[in-house]
Amino acid sequence: MAGGIHSGHRQRLRQRFLGEGLSALTDREVLELLLIYAIPQRDVSPLAAELLARFGSLAGALEADRQALTEVPGMGENAATLLSLIPQLSGRYEQSRLGERPVLTDPAGTARYARTLFSGAQEERIYLICLDLSGAVRGAQLLRKGTLDEVALYPREVVEQALRLHAHAVILAHNHPGGTPHASQADIDMTRRVVQALGTVGIRVLDHVIVSTAGVWSMAGGGLIESRPAASGALRAGSAAGRTERVGGLEWGAPP
Repeated sequence: MAGGIHSGHRQRLRQRFLGEGLSALTDREVLELLLIYAIPQRDVSPLAAELLARFGSLAGALEADRQALTEVPGMGENAATLLSLIPQLSGRYEQSRLGERPVLTDPAGTARYARTLFSGAQEERIYLICLDLSGAVRGAQLLRKGTLDEVALYPREVVEQALRLHAHAVILAHNHPGGTPHASQADIDMTRRVVQALGTVGIRVLDHVIVSTAGVWSMAGGGLIESRPAASGALRAGSAAGRTERVGGLEWGAPP
C-alpha cells in the first residue's frame, strides 16, 4: 500500500530527471532519486532531508563514511553502499573519458588525471603514477592509506613498484581530504627521499601533486622539483607555499 501511495511521486521525479536533467532537481530530490532504487517501498523524502541535515550538503552525504550512513535511521546497507558508490563511480567515469592510457606531459594534465584517483576518498592516500617514455600512464599504484605523518612510505617500496611497472618516469600524487592542497614539510621530506632513491635506478620523478577540494598543488609548478633533473634526480630547496593550480610553463616529455 505504501508503495502505491508514493509511486506517483517517484514516477514524477524520474520523469523530471529524464526530461530536464539533474539541474531541474534540488539536492534533496537528487538524493531521493538515488534512494528510491535502494528503498523501493517507502517514502524516502524525509530520509533525504535527514541526510542533508546531518552531513551538511549533497557532497557531504555522498562522501560520508558508509558506517556513518548506516547509523542514520532508515538507511540500510544497500542504500549506504549505493550512495558511497557515486563519488568513486564519478572518478572512474572521468578516468574512462581520459582514455585507458592518458599521456601526462605537463602539470595541467596531471591535475586532471590525479583528481580522478581521489574521488570519494575519505582518508589520505598516496599513489605512484608510472609513465612510459612517451608520458603515457602505465599504471597508478596505491601505495598507502592514512596520514603521511603516521604511515611510513619506504623509498625502497616505491622503487620496487616503479621497476615492476617498467616506469621511465613517475609522478607522486596524494590528497588532503578537507584541507588545503599545499605541501607540508613531511610531504617535501618524503618526496626528497623518493627522488633520491629513484634517481639511483635512473627513474625520473616529474612531479608530486597534492589534491584537495580547494585545488591541486604541483611541486614542479611550485619550483620544488626540477623539470629537467640531473641523472640522479633533484629536489630543489624552496618554500612549501607554492601556488595552487600552477600548471603552465613546464614541458616534461623525454629527457633531452
